[in-house]
Amino acid sequence: MTLQLTPDIHRATHRIGLHLEGAAPPLGLTQGEAHLLAHLREAGPSPLAALHAAFAHKRSTLTSYLDRLEARGLVTRTVSAEDRRAFMGALTREGRALATRVHRRLALLEEAALAGLPARDVQGFHRVLGALLEAAAPAAPRRAR
Repeated sequence: MTLQLTPDIHRATHRIGLHLEGAAPPLGLTQGEAHLLAHLREAGPSPLAALHAAFAHKRSTLTSYLDRLEARGLVTRTVSAEDRRAFMGALTREGRALATRVHRRLALLEEAALAGLPARDVQGFHRVLGALLEAAAPAAPRRAR
């Protein structure tokens, strides 16, 4: 069987990273950090569990991104007011400014990519991505009987 999806998805992901690297002035972020900032810009303060679910990173990878962003004063981690066992990630003022730059760059890229495409093509693309995400999701643990 010839691979139909993953090579193009991999190339697109890599080119999105190159697109972000080409920002002027430079963003000074890894691709993962940039996507995390853009997500926080859209979602607002978020429980770390929600960030993990949104990106499906290993917990250590997400922690590493947050550590670096926090050290640069771009995000904060605080104890959740609703659940003191959970932490919240939020943008700082400087983080919001940089997240807005990242978000704007990604929005312009999406706008250019979607220009002239019929809505049904975009909906079909979302269905294919959803099916791929579902197929790649780890299986739920089995309960012992």
